Amino acid sequence: TNQGNSIQSILLEDLLPPGLEVIDGDASALMALPAGATTKLSYDLAGRRGVYRLAEVRATATDRFGLARRQVTLVDEGRLFILPDVEKLPDLTVRPPRTRVFAGPVPARKGGPGIEFYGVRPYQPGDALHWINQRASARYDNEVHAGHLYVNEFEQERAADVGLILDVRRETNLFPGSRSLLEASVAATAAMADAFLGIGNRVGLFVYGGGLDWTQPGYGKYQRERILQALARVRLQEHQVFKDLGHLPTRLFPIRSQLVLISPLRLADGDDVVALRARGYQLLAVVPDPVRFEQRSLDDNANAELAARIVRLQRRQLFQRLQQAGVQTFEWDVEIPFASAAQGQLNRPPRWSRGPGGI
Repeated sequence: TNQGNSIQSILLEDLLPPGLEVIDGDASALMALPAGATTKLSYDLAGRRGVYRLAEVRATATDRFGLARRQVTLVDEGRLFILPDVEKLPDLTVRPPRTRVFAGPVPARKGGPGIEFYGVRPYQPGDALHWINQRASARYDNEVHAGHLYVNEFEQERAADVGLILDVRRETNLFPGSRSLLEASVAATAAMADAFLGIGNRVGLFVYGGGLDWTQPGYGKYQRERILQALARVRLQEHQVFKDLGHLPTRLFPIRSQLVLISPLRLADGDDVVALRARGYQLLAVVPDPVRFEQRSLDDNANAELAARIVRLQRRQLFQRLQQAGVQTFEWDVEIPFASAAQGQLNRPPRWSRGPGGI
């Protein structure tokens, strides 16, 4: 809006940051702007996942002959979040040893209101009559327990704490030719956050690799937006302190809760992942396949094929070791959409329900 005298010629330019592209409309306009008149720039943008600072609009005013010229840059602290796409996953099944007090989808290993049969107990005043177990009542109807009734008890279902750990280490994700697995990991993280929150769990996100980037746990649509905004900011990072998974600040996650590690995993990460499981966490490792990812960029020859076979054997040993420790692992080819690859895979319980340390 022109709040001063009439301007014979003015050029308005919205200075867009690198990475954004105008796909419809114009981000600049040359016009006359009489006193009190208002103009508006309207356009559509496209860009990759990220956070962009839309802060500067440049106005250049001149007279009719171009002799007098004045330029002003208007600064605003606007930000544009381009969030990752969210694939819809089927219901995810987790069985952490510890649940919260709120109702949710996770069996709590405790008797109470629920759906699945858990056991029988003596009848108490107020119990529904259709809960009475006729067979159990007849079996224990003797001189000691004469006239005692027994009712069915069901397993409580409660909400769980789920901690998502996204590995953004440059050494783990970056391959020759500046090709990165990070986008695949971000897509998987967004899909799982949406799925876990959608069924009522409390979810937090820790971005590991460059510093303490922690989105505190929460519920519902507001938490979903917070996590997606955190994922929009994610980029490859490199920090000597966080070079290994052993420096993960586990104090941020409740003991015996469910952790989901999204990482291509180096062979050297095995000890740290097993140690994390030994602390009492139920652990799921979601692994974008780095071997197939890199092999596609190599020439098709015998040497490359032999090298890929050797690395696959090494990684197979790593996964076997993790599974023996009670870590559920899922590796997928990133050329396949995560939701399609995960169909029926993430609902499988761990092969061993007990991990090191008698968990």
